[in-house]
Amino acid sequence: MSDPAKVRRHAERVRELVASVVRSQIKDPRLGMITITDARITADLRDATVFYTVLGDAAAQAGTAAALESAKGMLRSTVGKALGLRHSPTLTFVLDDVQDQVKHIDDLLAQARSADAEVQRIAARAEYAGEAQPYRVEEDEDGDEPRDGDETPPRGGDPR
Repeated sequence: MSDPAKVRRHAERVRELVASVVRSQIKDPRLGMITITDARITADLRDATVFYTVLGDAAAQAGTAAALESAKGMLRSTVGKALGLRHSPTLTFVLDDVQDQVKHIDDLLAQARSADAEVQRIAARAEYAGEAQPYRVEEDEDGDEPRDGDETPPRGGDPR
């Protein structure tokens, strides 16, 4: 097993290398507006997973996936040479669907806000089922309710 810090450094280096090669050396017309978002590498440094996003529709995503798959050999050799490892890690490309998840979470938050507004609207019209003050309050000699600082002895028990 490798040192976790070393694994993280190699993963970051893989991300940077793949991003620079995609930007400068791959001339495939199927390659869309791509962003390499993350890379993860196994502890034995043999397998790397590269996450990417593509600006566009499903056709642009499919074209970019095909372009990355066809350039996988060149990318693997470039990464292997730059990392200086005994074995070049195999590269797996995964579409990072962060934007779809963000949209889904935003939709859920909007639903929660509308449900909260509905609850607030219903609560504003609500009335007490019984009296507004359901507890019996003892009155003073002059007919007023006790104020703060008025001491009322507890019922039944020691008056201390």
